[in-house]
Amino acid sequence: MHIKALRTPDDCFHNLPDYPFQPHYLDDLRGYEGLRVHYVDEGPHNADHTFLCLHGQPSWSYLYRKMIPVFAATGARVVAPDLLGFGKSDKPVEDELYTYDFHRNMLKALVEKLDLQNVTLVCQDWGGILGLTLPMDYPDRFKRIVAMNTTLPVGESPGQGFLDWKAYSASQPDMDVAKLMKRSSSVLSADEAAAYGAPYPDKDYKAGVRRFPELVMISPEMPGVETSRAAVRFLSRDWDGEAFLVAGAQDPVLGIPAMKQLQAIIRNASELFVVEEAGHFIQEWGDVVAAAALDYFGRD
Repeated sequence: MHIKALRTPDDCFHNLPDYPFQPHYLDDLRGYEGLRVHYVDEGPHNADHTFLCLHGQPSWSYLYRKMIPVFAATGARVVAPDLLGFGKSDKPVEDELYTYDFHRNMLKALVEKLDLQNVTLVCQDWGGILGLTLPMDYPDRFKRIVAMNTTLPVGESPGQGFLDWKAYSASQPDMDVAKLMKRSSSVLSADEAAAYGAPYPDKDYKAGVRRFPELVMISPEMPGVETSRAAVRFLSRDWDGEAFLVAGAQDPVLGIPAMKQLQAIIRNASELFVVEEAGHFIQEWGDVVAAAALDYFGRD
């Protein structure tokens, strides 16, 4: 099946601050042939540890620019993909194409294609909604988790904060991503905020940005609920790895209360590492968070 997609021109990504990483592309992922997926891939492919860094909405792998060097400095491999519809990956134009399984199956195909081993999952927002369901499918590949300001929705109302965000997002079909990021993270410079908006020259490139809030499983009949419930069972009963949990205290939707709920789910989870001044996009304090995670794991 041919999927109509847009590809952000390369010149949109010139001179991104603090993003020196060489691009890598796959256009033959199983089930996604012909769609080009971008990913950062730093460090040796045969490293003892692999960090898989998964972004959410409306961000992309630029979100991990402060964490990637800290993890790579340990000698690890660090992989940070852009989900389809985001970053340097292709952007299918039809909103309805973006479903929970569309994104989750792409991540599964990526893990298998790159043959990622001894993985530390690093995830936030939709990176966690999707990513925290992967260890149950690949228990031999995933060994550790770093979860930040995220959740595992199981078909229940997430509260008024999320509903307000969903309504706002629905009212902004041509959302100004740079403006949103600047408002959400006051530490961003104007150039950094613009970098977050770089993948989206106009609203035709923003189908993925528009769709993610609509996909969060807030009622029991929604696609993804059963997968998420299965992940909750796995992480609470069968997960035998380590998990370091982080909360940006200023996040009104997925802050400390949400992370305490996740902490109660994941076996052997750490105490919450709280960054008081951080909001939803806690990766803007990524060097601090990454160093704390490595300390927790023993810097191996």
